[in-house]
Amino acid sequence: MTIQQSTRALFTGAALFGALAASGAGAQEVTLRGASMFDEAHAFTRTMVRFAELVEEKYDGDVTFDLRLNGELGVEADYVTFLQQGVAIDYTIMAPSNMATFAPAIPLMDMPFLFRDLAHWEAVLSSDVLAPLEAELLEKADIMIIGYTGGGVRNILSSQPIRNIDELAGFRMRVMGAPIQAQIFSALNAAPSAIAYNEVYNAIQTGVISGFENEAASIQNLKFYEVAPYVTLTQHTITVRPIVMSGKTFRSLPEGLQAAILEAGAEAGAYGRALESSEDGIKLQEMVDAGQITLFEFENRDALLDMVTPVQDAFAADLGATALLEAIRAK
Repeated sequence: MTIQQSTRALFTGAALFGALAASGAGAQEVTLRGASMFDEAHAFTRTMVRFAELVEEKYDGDVTFDLRLNGELGVEADYVTFLQQGVAIDYTIMAPSNMATFAPAIPLMDMPFLFRDLAHWEAVLSSDVLAPLEAELLEKADIMIIGYTGGGVRNILSSQPIRNIDELAGFRMRVMGAPIQAQIFSALNAAPSAIAYNEVYNAIQTGVISGFENEAASIQNLKFYEVAPYVTLTQHTITVRPIVMSGKTFRSLPEGLQAAILEAGAEAGAYGRALESSEDGIKLQEMVDAGQITLFEFENRDALLDMVTPVQDAFAADLGATALLEAIRAK
């Protein structure tokens, strides 16, 4: 079952949210508001532009896309609230961890060391394995997942070199707000704390933290290398970045536009995954060549996997998601 099929099934069930919006709005011009924290060159922005193009190709009616860039409408934590309330924005791309307040199990898809490699990651995202998480987010936050992008490989970025488990011990680092992020890095003997994304640069610059973890595109785009020029290739996460839409917005749309959005979301997700996964290594090398970062391999990385497995298992068990974790690992 595809994303659009599973999402359509959730809505046609109607047990959670009632019937779809009545027809008759088809003749009315619709404006869909999007938001990106990044500029027009970033993979997220380009994926949302492609999403808009695909919707326009698939829908016969009038639809306009108003995409605001460079954090004009706030940060991802703001986007979650806007989407849940059905105000300010209608669609965006964001990290699952930012939606944990409404749907506690959703960060499972972004859990560090979840995917073995890119092939495993692609197999999961192109299947219906994550459908239970989609259903939880829709039920508890009224936010729909209409596609999956991502593909950036997250590594540790620091103000001082980190090359092994001894140097990682006590490392004061920013992590995303979901508890599993802090639990994983605590198991590796680092000292994680949740800090707002827009405060990270200053927090490193002032010594509040010594670094954080992120993918190459964001490091380059937001110039984090200026305060943390050492990148350690822990490769702990291959990012999953849902393309999301407000459920309130979706239900207000003509049925033909709803169908176009579900198809376009799945196709734009595949486009974005190919785009970002291919660009990740290129961007790292660009920063190396420009003298902006120094790369380190992490010594005995396999030891990290052994250290975090019990934490992953316990997290999934607490959420009643052991079967889901096993299904992901089995893909």
